[in-house]
Amino acid sequence: MSHGDTLAPIAKTTVLGCLSEEGPHGHAEASEEEGRLALHLAQIGEKHPATKPLKGFGSAAVLEVIEDYQGDTYRAVYTVRLKRAVYVLHCFKKKSTKGTQTPRSVLDLMRSRLKAAQETDEEM
Repeated sequence: MSHGDTLAPIAKTTVLGCLSEEGPHGHAEASEEEGRLALHLAQIGEKHPATKPLKGFGSAAVLEVIEDYQGDTYRAVYTVRLKRAVYVLHCFKKKSTKGTQTPRSVLDLMRSRLKAAQETDEEM
């Protein structure tokens, strides 16, 4: 960065839900690096290369970053479409042995958290 350049503003991050199986963030500490990097990039208006739109939420309103670590797959799902913050809707260890499809119950949970994020964002 040259003299006179300004840093990009960093958006607030609000975590609405993560599972806590192996640590406070839902997966082993060593596997969190990609997720943290993806969220940091989202905060400054950029996109991590491993981030893609989550199917079933329309366009790119809800994004997911998928990380494989020691034979397991972890996902962090978030939205950057609201004005006040990057909202983490869910992070979890993928357990399904039936392919890559996210279970309907998990999608419903993320939809309810997205609605809560929209309401929270409007109140801020």
